[in-house]
Amino acid sequence: MPLLTSSIIQPQKNCKRVRVCCCFALQTMGNIIKGIIAFIPSKTCQNYLLGELEEMPVDKMVDLSSKHLRRFPLRVCAFTELVKLYLSDNNLNTLPPELELLQSLQILALDFNNFKVLPQVVCTLKQLSILYLGNNRLRDLPPELCFLKNLQTLWIESNYFTHLPVVVCELTLLKTLHAGSNPIRQLPNELKNLKELRSIWMSGTLLTEFPLVLLEMPFLDVIDVDRNGIRFFPSLVHMQSLKLVIYDHNPCQNAPKVAKGVRRVGRWSEESPEPKKRSEAEAELENAKDNKEVQALPPMDATSQSNENSTEATTVPN
Repeated sequence: MPLLTSSIIQPQKNCKRVRVCCCFALQTMGNIIKGIIAFIPSKTCQNYLLGELEEMPVDKMVDLSSKHLRRFPLRVCAFTELVKLYLSDNNLNTLPPELELLQSLQILALDFNNFKVLPQVVCTLKQLSILYLGNNRLRDLPPELCFLKNLQTLWIESNYFTHLPVVVCELTLLKTLHAGSNPIRQLPNELKNLKELRSIWMSGTLLTEFPLVLLEMPFLDVIDVDRNGIRFFPSLVHMQSLKLVIYDHNPCQNAPKVAKGVRRVGRWSEESPEPKKRSEAEAELENAKDNKEVQALPPMDATSQSNENSTEATTVPN
């Protein structure tokens, strides 16, 4: 009976594997076909990629992520009340000037594309509050970005920035800045002008020193400098708004001192003690030696104790 059961189960497992492999092969084939169709500008081919996109969506959101797009579909610009537009994970490197018609847009996702330069038309969307530009090929940002006065969240991680664009420091309402995985070596002093900034994420950059400008920003809630080359961390005790500091994967010799209740993520954080200073370690070692010497002395017997007491009692001071 066990042999019969195993002989039945084994073909079922094989069939399941075959189905999984077939589904994966079909999905891969579908992606290849979409990639080829993306090169064909005909209306039929574009409709195949976009699906049903004739009327303004009820939720005022259009998600065209992972559609293999090489051209921005102009029909989207007819949805003038659009609030959210997701164009992530495509092959876009330009945007049409007609995009300016989307003046109600608040969220724009352009991450995982091939932009070498941010299209100027993006800087005309003055209601934007969240802008995703990560994983492109950007080296700088245009000065016109300062026109986005309502921008609160900016993602520029995984690009080719060698410095943080100064125009970012003019986004006065910015609350969250993600600039990690860029070859950035320092932060501009103008960053302290962003009084509304609450979290800055600089993981995987080329910082070799903790940015001193951050010490002048006590209003920060989160500081992430994970995976850098920082060897020494100054005290952050004065930063009363700080809630989280991430400093792991740095060749540091100390942990940043923080106020009570602040969570640290890295070496010598809450889970493990910080390394003691050399002077403190030496003092502890000396104390330990003294204690051992005292413990090694033989105990004083009762006779010698009484003799010593009598001697002290009979001694008359001059």
